[in-house]
Amino acid sequence: MLEATDRIWGEHLELLAKQFRLFAARECRGSSELYGYLAVGIADNPELLQLAAHVRPGQPVPNMLLGAVHYLLLSGIDHPLADYYPSIAAENALDPTRAIYEFATFCKQYEQEIIAILTSRLVQTNEVRRSAYLYPSFCVIYAIARKPLALIEIGTSAGLQLLWDQYGYCYDDNHIYGNKQSDLVITAEVRGDNAPFLLEHSPPVTTRIGIDLHVNNLSEADDYQWLRALIWPENTDRIKRFEQAAAYSKRQPPTFIEGNGVALLPELATSISQNSALCIFHIHAANQFSQQDKAELEAHIQRLGKERDVYHLYNNMSDRSLHLDYYVDGKEHRLTLAQTDGHGRWFRWLQPVHKERD
Repeated sequence: MLEATDRIWGEHLELLAKQFRLFAARECRGSSELYGYLAVGIADNPELLQLAAHVRPGQPVPNMLLGAVHYLLLSGIDHPLADYYPSIAAENALDPTRAIYEFATFCKQYEQEIIAILTSRLVQTNEVRRSAYLYPSFCVIYAIARKPLALIEIGTSAGLQLLWDQYGYCYDDNHIYGNKQSDLVITAEVRGDNAPFLLEHSPPVTTRIGIDLHVNNLSEADDYQWLRALIWPENTDRIKRFEQAAAYSKRQPPTFIEGNGVALLPELATSISQNSALCIFHIHAANQFSQQDKAELEAHIQRLGKERDVYHLYNNMSDRSLHLDYYVDGKEHRLTLAQTDGHGRWFRWLQPVHKERD
């Protein structure tokens, strides 16, 4: 029995090591040299893999462990590891190829603090730049619906993407769409031959409801610091966008509800007036949904579509593309809108130029 337990544990650690190697190869390349080297080092270190094994099921393990360490460093812990983080040491950050030794010593010294974070926190990134492809998507919805939009976001974290209409957008030129007076102007590259459908000004929004198992309150220092810690150390531009978007959220906070968004959706939908277009969206959240949740969500959307017009914007349900499923007058429509970069740096619009209805 003991041999079988050891074998299962060993297989689990091997699986974690594979996750870290894939994370380094697929996610870190071009985004974080430091995390790329650390992830490879963690994969080769059994003690660090055992620490990573404390992450709760369903959470992305590399993001959780690296985020937990970054969180503690940002809190002001004085340790040589901080000298490798551009988010702390700025342009004086040390060569990341040598960071794994100090990372291992830091994790050993602060093991209990790290475990407390791994067993209590969730990866709930609010990458504001993803709004660059949300903007044309909601422009398409508004052109179809011809009604103000009522937004329900599942997996909202801190709700920064619920405020997409408050930001300005610039695509491959100097022209600004959306909120032209915004302090935050989001840039993104449009790839491919199809131009996205862009309205000059943001479509009107009547309702903003964000649902999450744990809502991050940006007025709370710990929640604010955790979201900042989830931004990779080299990505100083992401940190700036986060801080600018957080300022909008504090001035105009959405309505937040804690709970299972899939289970709560039918009741919340009944609170939305027929005078608004019901828009249910979730971006980079469905990869944490169970298969049962995914099936129930699709069933809820189908039932709602028999009762009223409804728009469902999402990715990661079955693939990484951005999809829009919608029901108008009871008829179902399915569009694949775009292929997108995970951090919103670029997207490839897949639909031909949209023509507004007469």
